Amino acid sequence: MGVTPQQDRMFRARQLAAASVAGGDDTGWFEKLYAEGEAGTSVVPWVLGEPNESLVEWAAGREGTGQRALVVGCGTGDDAEFLAGLGFTVTGFDIAPTAIAAARRLHPGSAVRYQVADLLDLPAEWSGAFDLVVEIYTVQPLYGEVRARALGALHGPVAPGGTLLVISWATDEDSPGRDPAMMPWPLTRAELGVAAGPLRVRRIEHFMGRVPPLPRWRAEFARDPGT
Repeated sequence: MGVTPQQDRMFRARQLAAASVAGGDDTGWFEKLYAEGEAGTSVVPWVLGEPNESLVEWAAGREGTGQRALVVGCGTGDDAEFLAGLGFTVTGFDIAPTAIAAARRLHPGSAVRYQVADLLDLPAEWSGAFDLVVEIYTVQPLYGEVRARALGALHGPVAPGGTLLVISWATDEDSPGRDPAMMPWPLTRAELGVAAGPLRVRRIEHFMGRVPPLPRWRAEFARDPGT
């Protein structure tokens, strides 16, 4: 028996994304989905109420005091709050105002700076400003030219000596098919290279995630000091 729309946590996100892209708006559907989630009429599938398990594993034994971190597409703030708990001075941004409002409401008194911003048009003062930039799943729902632009924007905020961490679903295919009914689409190895840009590869892990049990990338890139 197949999965029904009611059982598929991605069903409504796929509907909204397809309609938005067909209307010439590649990213406006994120706000619509979060607004429906706040109204209780839809589920935002990546809001789980806890930090990403692969981020938690990566951060084991790390301490962020005195370092600035940027969380891309922070949603309701679970990953941002986790990094703040490690001592990082954290900025979390999302293109969806409803997501940012929810993050502020869910984490009253938080030290995280939550801000509405667009990865495709980041504030100029963020260029080269962060010791750690974390991207988890944000680019996966994007398609075509906007996907490439989003990937290419990730390294910009990384400071000299800083780190870009990309966590995503993974594919070994060079040119995988991207059926709208299967969004979000995993990143290819070549797309990791686009994300890295001029940064140096520190480590790329390919492993099986637990929830859901799908292949993952956890890729760590470094900007050399003085560059």
